[in-house]
Amino acid sequence: MDYISCESAAKKMGVSTRRIQQMCKQKEIVGAIKDGRNWLIPDNAILSPKKPLPIGVSDFKSATTNYYYVDKTLLIRDFLNALPMVSLFTRPRRFGKTLNMDMLRVFFEKTPEDTFIYFKDKYIWQCGDYYTKHQGQYPVIFLSFKDIKCSCWHETFQKISKLISLEFMRHDELESSTVLSSYEKEQYHRFASEGMNEVDCQMGLQLLSLLLHKHYGKECVIIIDEYDTPIQQGHLCDFYNDIVNFMRNFFSGGLKDNPHLAFGFLTGILRVAKESIFSGMNNLKTNSILDDSYSSYFGFTKDEVKDMLEYYEYEDKYQEICEWYDGYCFGNTEIFNPWSVINYISDQCFPKAFWQSTGSNDIIGEIIGAATPEINENLYKLLCGNTITTYIDTSVIYPEVQSNPYSIYSFLLVAGYLKVAAIYPQNDGNYMCDVAIPNKEIAFVYEKEVLNRTNQNNVSISVHQAIFSKDANKLQSLLENFMLKSISTMDGASEAFYHGMMLGLCAVLGSQYQVRSNRESGLGRFDIELLPMVKNMPGFIFELKHTKDMNIDLDSLADSALRQIDNMKYDAELKAFGVDDIVKIGIAFRQKSAVVKRG
Repeated sequence: MDYISCESAAKKMGVSTRRIQQMCKQKEIVGAIKDGRNWLIPDNAILSPKKPLPIGVSDFKSATTNYYYVDKTLLIRDFLNALPMVSLFTRPRRFGKTLNMDMLRVFFEKTPEDTFIYFKDKYIWQCGDYYTKHQGQYPVIFLSFKDIKCSCWHETFQKISKLISLEFMRHDELESSTVLSSYEKEQYHRFASEGMNEVDCQMGLQLLSLLLHKHYGKECVIIIDEYDTPIQQGHLCDFYNDIVNFMRNFFSGGLKDNPHLAFGFLTGILRVAKESIFSGMNNLKTNSILDDSYSSYFGFTKDEVKDMLEYYEYEDKYQEICEWYDGYCFGNTEIFNPWSVINYISDQCFPKAFWQSTGSNDIIGEIIGAATPEINENLYKLLCGNTITTYIDTSVIYPEVQSNPYSIYSFLLVAGYLKVAAIYPQNDGNYMCDVAIPNKEIAFVYEKEVLNRTNQNNVSISVHQAIFSKDANKLQSLLENFMLKSISTMDGASEAFYHGMMLGLCAVLGSQYQVRSNRESGLGRFDIELLPMVKNMPGFIFELKHTKDMNIDLDSLADSALRQIDNMKYDAELKAFGVDDIVKIGIAFRQKSAVVKRG
């Protein structure tokens, strides 16, 4: 058989050399062979059809056999280099946690099937005997809590109990074990038959690991996927204490001082350490989004996205995919949202907010309900493309959203609604961070959830029209009507509240304007600026005033706001950007009243 180089094959087939190399790695060119570092292609080679994208596929065997698979097996190498007893990976939803945990299960689990075939062409198999000797050598307990989303504790417990029973049943090799005692087999049957009470369930991990250890003569690997899903549900549905108490005992039995444990893995969105769920577990290593370890294994890296676009022949869409789905930073690694990327490519590269429909955004509603005027203002700043500096505690817990409103930034970060722009480590192990909205997709989620939940969406559109028509009277009427219906007199206690309200109402302009707040320009700092993204559109400067004094004339106060714009030369930045048509707007507020003046 005659062979040609990748370069020659690329010319012959009308694709790039990199594409040919990629196809060889993916075994999509029949007969291709490796010659040192190079691939040789049969001269008469036929291209295989492109593999489908693994939308919603969390089964590792299927993902690697039937679909386009992004190789994350070096996670195994990094783990075996460190060998912590228990590893917790915290990442936002739909960032590949379940698929990676199933990968670990298939790699480590001892089964009648020789599962090395799923790894022999993966990166981990190139790392040497130290790593590959662990493949298929351990009994594995695998539980995924990702679908346990019940409205009460009774239903939640029933579902957890069922899940544990099914895992006992999966290990039916214990039924015929020659090394287990009759009592141990009796216990196995009791747990497998769903005859468990709450105390039994709490001991499930410990018992099953004991039975498997005795049967195989080898300690167990325990994998718990999305452990905090029922905890979040408990918070939303008022059975938080019940689920936390259960989880504390459940994990303690299986992961703390368990002689039958080789090592364990957990995934979730939150660390929940303050709840003492992992009380006394000095063997737990937490890997959060701020840590460098394992930073490239959850989500797609820049190179992985480029390879995928090239494979599906959408290389020209890289800039768009960056704008919509890039922007996350895990440790020092730039990360794309994997769920959104594969849906975007599958949808012929039509950008949408794919991620927002994959789970509940109820927590945002709770955040808005608990937010102070200052926090609301910051949320609107984020929506307008600005960064804010805040303290980040990666062990944030759900109840803190209500009891400590400033914890919301920590929650929004770990849940995937914010990105880290800069990190300033603190002595207590936490961080001061500059945070921002990562991309257009998440901006869409904010716009939809924040504006809708504050009843501002329709008003925003009307405000948009009033600003564009430069109609001060209409804008004044809209503001007063909105405040009459939506705020209390207590809300209007500070200028910061009105500032945040106006930022929120201007947020709908984000596709046409850069909405800037409290920036230096001229001789001072303006309140709000609308910088047009397209030439020949007008720019806007807003100066806001507030008074509680009923004797102060709001007309005069609005006039003073206009004079301040002129005297402090707040329009300097707009002029520097070449904006000729500049509209100056002064607004004076008192409780539910407003006066709008146009300069």
